[in-house]
Parts: sequence; structure tokens; C-alpha cells
Amino acid sequence: MIGYLGSTKNLVGCLAGLAGVLLHVTGAVGAWWPAVVAALYAAGALLAPAEGVRLVPVDPVVEVGRLRSGLDELVRGVEARASRVPPPALEAVRRIAAVLGDLLDRPATLTADPELRHAVPRLARTDLPLSVQTYLNLPWWYAVRQRAGGTSPDAELLAQLELLEAEAHRLADRVYGADVDRQADHTRYLRDRDEG
Repeated sequence: MIGYLGSTKNLVGCLAGLAGVLLHVTGAVGAWWPAVVAALYAAGALLAPAEGVRLVPVDPVVEVGRLRSGLDELVRGVEARASRVPPPALEAVRRIAAVLGDLLDRPATLTADPELRHAVPRLARTDLPLSVQTYLNLPWWYAVRQRAGGTSPDAELLAQLELLEAEAHRLADRVYGADVDRQADHTRYLRDRDEG
């Protein structure tokens, strides 16, 4: 209800209702002015455009905080079940979380790039937790067992984490690549200046 008070529909309805009051003051509507004001308000509110839908969070700092909190919780959860996961998997989860954490330290860069704005949250909120949780939902004796004609769930988890780590590094290259290019440009400048 409170959100409606500042909405476009309410504001347009109020302006239309105010026009009805002005019609009464000028004597154009007579004794029926309350009904005219109500009708004009309703017409204005119905004809006003709907509020725009916001699918992207307004405050990137809040979103980054949520992602970081979720990542920290995931790492703590995996560490608490360290006896259930292969040691390389625990280290891979830590490395992926560290790369994503570094990316989250640059919220302005993430929100400015549509691919990063989509890929980093997907990796942190969906892909990484899904891989680990699916594995941890298996009984321990089944997780280490070699399936007939296939790989073990252990091997599947490690393969998934390897792919996720490669994706995290690809995203980091996208973020930090410009910094590395600037650094290389500065090195060339210093060499040219020294030679000149």
C-alpha cells in the first residue's frame, strides 16, 4: 500500500483529481464535484502507465554482499564436511571462491559488463553450489564407487570443479585483462622514455 502512494498511477490520479477540484472552484461542475473528482482520479490512475519492472537489483553493493555471504557459507559448509569430499575438491572450491571473491571486490566493473553481471552470480549462486550439493547428497559409500562403464561421482565432482575453475579464471581474465594491458603499455612507455 505504501509503495502505491509514490507510484505513477497514484500521482497521475491525484493530478486528475486536482483538475476536478479546479473545475468545482470555477463553478463548472456544481454539486456533483465529489463524484467528478473521484471519477477523474480513477480515470487518471487507470490510464497512467504501469511502473517499470526492475529485474536487476538497484544496489550492486547489496547484491555483491549477498553473493559473498553465499560463497562464504558454501566454503564453510564444504569445510565442515571435509571428510566427505576428496581433498582436491575442497581445495578447488576454495580456489574458485577466492577468484569469485576477488571479482566481487569490483562491483562497478561487474555491473558495467552484462556478461559478468550474469556469469559471476550464476557461477557463485547456482553452478558451484549445485555441483557440491549434488555430490554431498549421495551416500559416502556410493560417492566413491566406480559405476559400471562410467566414472565415479568423485571423478565427476572433480571434473565439474575443474570446468568451474576454468570459467572463473576466464571471467577474471575479462576483468583484469584491461589492467594487465595498461601495465604493459606503461612498461613500453617507460622503455621508450628511457631510450629517448
